Amino acid sequence: MIKSVSTTPYLDQKPGTSGLRKKVPVFQQPNYAENFIQSIFDSLEGYQGKCLVIGGDGRYYNREVIQKAVKMAAANGFGKVMVGKGGILSTPAASHIIRKYKAFGGIILSASHNPGGPTEDFGIKYNINNGGPAPEKITDAIYARSKTIDSYKIADFADVNLDRIGKDELPGGTILSVIDPVEDYAALMEELFDFGAIRNLISLGFRIAFDGMSAVTGPYAKEIFENRLGAPSGSVRNFMPLPDFGGHHPDPNPVHCKELFDEMMGDDAPDFGAASDGDGDRNLIIGRGIFVTPSDSLAILAANANLAPGYSGGLAGIARSMPTSGAADRVAEKRGIGMYETPTGWKFFGNLLDAGMATICGEESSGTGSSHVREKDGLWAVLLWLNILAVRGESVADIVTQHWQTYGRNYYSRHDYEGLDTDAANGLVDNLRSQLPTLPGKSFGILKVEKADDFAYHDPIDKSVSEHQGVRVLFEGGSRVVFRLSGTGTSGATLRVYIERYEPDSTRHNIETQEALADLIAAAESIASIRERTGRDAPTVIT
Repeated sequence: MIKSVSTTPYLDQKPGTSGLRKKVPVFQQPNYAENFIQSIFDSLEGYQGKCLVIGGDGRYYNREVIQKAVKMAAANGFGKVMVGKGGILSTPAASHIIRKYKAFGGIILSASHNPGGPTEDFGIKYNINNGGPAPEKITDAIYARSKTIDSYKIADFADVNLDRIGKDELPGGTILSVIDPVEDYAALMEELFDFGAIRNLISLGFRIAFDGMSAVTGPYAKEIFENRLGAPSGSVRNFMPLPDFGGHHPDPNPVHCKELFDEMMGDDAPDFGAASDGDGDRNLIIGRGIFVTPSDSLAILAANANLAPGYSGGLAGIARSMPTSGAADRVAEKRGIGMYETPTGWKFFGNLLDAGMATICGEESSGTGSSHVREKDGLWAVLLWLNILAVRGESVADIVTQHWQTYGRNYYSRHDYEGLDTDAANGLVDNLRSQLPTLPGKSFGILKVEKADDFAYHDPIDKSVSEHQGVRVLFEGGSRVVFRLSGTGTSGATLRVYIERYEPDSTRHNIETQEALADLIAAAESIASIRERTGRDAPTVIT
């Protein structure tokens, strides 16, 4: 029943920040997906007879590739394959399934927050047995193999039924287990959070609005918020996962969740608004009349996590990606716990979490999570916020402003320049690197550069070094600008510019963000010559 199919390499299968992402037509090329999946298997050892988890976010081409992956897993000797019903598994749920059932690893089919559809984005990534994304030594091996692959193995049997929960023995003996994608994850959330307190808050008239963005967390949110916590029907919108996400961009930010954002800023706003992205690993938090930045959210969750049963013993430490604001650093300093700054990419948190050095982690790109899984987790962040609100009995706005009064405010914004010419974007970054020796001591208006570098991370656990992770320009007084090329897009290049100012004076905590950052934005332009080098007069998206 096993076929060995001759193939030729594709030379563009280098995984990015979180797996291989390309447009659907690229993945539909003959043997393209098969080559990459076989390259994963060829880069692993010791999986014979073990369990492989497979799932995805339901985007276009998901089911077709799951069928290929199941047949290839069987042909390559996996003893068991676990798949979410309908091929659905949110990324954090997949991480939990890998950990709970002690699977060898998992294949997650997603392009996260990127659009879906026949001409849009698709992705494949491999997660290791701790439930987290494969580290660079494995993704480098996968890429190396993809450049030399000459055949792949696939079992020759009919497509499996992904829509019936239960176990079947496939030809050749591999066990296929189709599971409820929500049940195990929802049970974990009930262990971590005080569902009774949240249920009581909602019963008193507290209104929530959750936008599933026609993406993977819809079924999870429907079960947890409406069925288990008692939120009225309709509290969860756009809860049906669609292959094209309803034609929308499933990125939970004020731009792509404009309808929810406008509602939360209105006169009759719900008490709490939230959203999650295509594969369920990002979150948006909005209170009545206030948007909570992801960096502030990380800091506030860390400062209040002890109010939830799963974190009542306190935190071992906090980790954040380098571009994320320093707001969480001030919490760690005041609490006397470890603080770790890593490159962008959740895989860099895995060692810290496994070693028990960090409990809560976060990225400025709307990703927050903890040691309960090895991925960022959108619904987890929403539930921790609800737990904190239920215990404190205060509004989102009150909690945020009190946090600023205690720790100071980090004004923060990200300016994205999307779809840039790749050569122009690389040239801009190369030019920035060439300036690093001469930037310290230079002044831009009242701003004086204290330090400038190309961020490198030295992993305290495995001693690996990751270089060229973003150009940082740090000014006297704690302000900074960071320039980084994104690794999550599928066409052209995306330049991200992160701008941050620390303001300890509580009388200056109500300035409009772009106004508070205006001189830093001007300094970023002066240093990087963005207009001249990209031809862009303004960012594509400001968050």
